[in-house]
Amino acid sequence: MTCFPFSFSRKGGPNRGGGFDVDDEVSGIQNVRLFSYKELRIATEDFRPANKIGEGVFGSVFKGRLKDGKIAAIKVLSAESRQGVKEFLTEINVISEIEHENLVELYGCCVEENHRILVYNYLENNSLAQTLLGGSHSNVYFNWRTRCKICIGVARGLSFLHEEVRPHIVHRDIKASNILLDRDLSPKISDFGLAKLIPPNMTHVSTRVAGTIGYLAPEYAIRGQLTRKADIYSFGVLLVEIVSGRCNTNTRLPIGEQYLLERTWELYEQKELVGLVDAALNGEFDAEQACKFLKIGLLCTQDAPKLRPSMSTVVKMLTGEMEVDDIQITKPGLISDFMDLKVRDTQKAMPEINNTSYNISSGSDNLDNSTLSSGTTAGTFTFTAPDDGSI
Repeated sequence: MTCFPFSFSRKGGPNRGGGFDVDDEVSGIQNVRLFSYKELRIATEDFRPANKIGEGVFGSVFKGRLKDGKIAAIKVLSAESRQGVKEFLTEINVISEIEHENLVELYGCCVEENHRILVYNYLENNSLAQTLLGGSHSNVYFNWRTRCKICIGVARGLSFLHEEVRPHIVHRDIKASNILLDRDLSPKISDFGLAKLIPPNMTHVSTRVAGTIGYLAPEYAIRGQLTRKADIYSFGVLLVEIVSGRCNTNTRLPIGEQYLLERTWELYEQKELVGLVDAALNGEFDAEQACKFLKIGLLCTQDAPKLRPSMSTVVKMLTGEMEVDDIQITKPGLISDFMDLKVRDTQKAMPEINNTSYNISSGSDNLDNSTLSSGTTAGTFTFTAPDDGSI
């Protein structure tokens, strides 16, 4: 069992710009190697554009060779992103204290002057979003055995975070672009910037909503009450994506097929789940196992959080140690229901409605996913839903 302190020690307090004294924050975290900015400039050939392997909401990722010869993924936080500084600190605090074969490995960081950089082990096959769900842009072939390995690996990593680490960790942004793949296509959960620690003896924490539309558990989006069940919902969506080989939302498809989870439920009711399996497999897969994986995805995304299985139970179901009981499956919290909301200008929002605001930016694919996190708000999503007391 891995244990670590629940919170940061904010030694320096806010700086003059109203942000965090990051240097003092990092100095209070153990097990973190500090790189100089010069070292990382050399490693990336002065952050040469040809070495850029990714770009996200809060900065860019470069491939680099460290002084000891290790190839690293070097994540450079944008200097303009104040919100990213908080995520930078969270990521260091969480990932520096834990180790698991299905989590990315943090080599260290750089906090010189205004530079905020994280250094991770480099993973050769990028993310699931770019390889499996990226269509013809990838030359990697995912046979059925590989997909099973990825599903089980991600489940084991999440089970470790949810049940073996103390305090428990909720990732909050499980999605295809945050599942990285090594040379052997073994999965590693990445990007812990939104992670939350659940204190002992607490059923949930109330927090500003953050995550990605399409993977976001409806009850968390509506009420802001975070539990491990929110991650389990996201994993269920991811599981269905891996089996089907398609993103959770695609408005280019016919109306009845645009939302993957909704389509999965329809085919489940019609007892035709096998029709959802990725055609790229050319029929070379275990149909019974594929349908079982899709049913597990539905179990994880059930509308009532209390009905979703724990991640350790999910691992047992995926590996065949536990049977999947069809009778237990109830209707999922569908994305079409979740998206049945009104985007209003902040000034026009009705005062009597409980509003939750989000900063919206591009998500894990180029279709319809959007990443949500607290911050400067371009508009307001207004949710109205009854509290079913399930959290």
